[in-house]
Amino acid sequence: MSESRSTGASYAAAGVDIEAGDRAVELMKEWVKKTQRPEVLGGLGGFAGLFDASALKRYERPLLASATDGVGTKVDIARQMGVYDTIGHDLVAMVMDDIVVCGAEPLFMTDYICVGKVYPERVAAIVKGIAEGCVLAGCALVGGETAEHPGLLGADDFDVAGAGTGVVEADRLLGADRIRKGDTVIAMASSGLHSNGYSLVRHVLLNTAGLSLDAEIADLGRTLGEELLEPTKIYSLDCLALTRTTEVHAFSHITGGGLAANLARVIPDGLHATVDRSTWTPGAIFDLVGRTGSVERLELEKTLNMGVGMMAIVPEESADAALTTLADRGVEAWVAGEITDRGDQETGAELVGDYAA
Repeated sequence: MSESRSTGASYAAAGVDIEAGDRAVELMKEWVKKTQRPEVLGGLGGFAGLFDASALKRYERPLLASATDGVGTKVDIARQMGVYDTIGHDLVAMVMDDIVVCGAEPLFMTDYICVGKVYPERVAAIVKGIAEGCVLAGCALVGGETAEHPGLLGADDFDVAGAGTGVVEADRLLGADRIRKGDTVIAMASSGLHSNGYSLVRHVLLNTAGLSLDAEIADLGRTLGEELLEPTKIYSLDCLALTRTTEVHAFSHITGGGLAANLARVIPDGLHATVDRSTWTPGAIFDLVGRTGSVERLELEKTLNMGVGMMAIVPEESADAALTTLADRGVEAWVAGEITDRGDQETGAELVGDYAA
């Protein structure tokens, strides 16, 4: 009697390859292991990541800080270039540099990777980048999810998101209530565009101007694609080092909305932050976007970081020590502004002057 075979519908026929997903998990295990902290229990494969909270007993009043984010349309640059092992750095930076703004130490992170089709090596490369980013941020990657969505996404399409948790002692919480008149605003250089404003950048450079990602751009000193994929700088450990070596009142992570809008988020009522453009020169990529698209300066500044990825607000007498700490850690930083009385200005932040040539 011949063996009968089912001709009915199946998950595989619908486009979901469970075996490919299992293969991706095996490939990513070695990278996840590199992120482990002593507090992490177990490994990949469980339904939840475990973190030993007894480690928080050393805190008098531990406050947990959490954040979630994605990378935006920068993932499309990675897809077009076929480069998947850097986008994870961007994801960790977007999540953990938000967490460190309040002075919190990053503890652990989870990720979510959504793909049209699971190519195990690609998924593993994405996780490799996330794991490397977690090492740079000092946190553990305790778990995640890879979801295959055939029919909703093209075979080469993907997106990434993540969530993170950190901890800070309650009486060391940083923020607007610590800021005082006369404080100094210190800028930390970005590594490029980071992970914001790519809808504008892609519209101007790729869609309208028709530039190719493999075009060599003299002002950039490399191809356009290489510049656009430059990973977001992760400042978490640098910021924590500042809090250990000198007094810090607040940090501001310069992400979507630009420098002034993000800095304004930590300025208390009655005070105003003034940032002097003449203290730095934005990188060539910002000028390229502005010139190519005839984008007005204020529009650029509302969309892109203009060369500043993180800002620290410190007492004036702590500025030199802060700059020394950052220099010792290889972070380019400078005094960019100050905190003043509001006067006839609205509470918030503004950029003044012209950028240095």
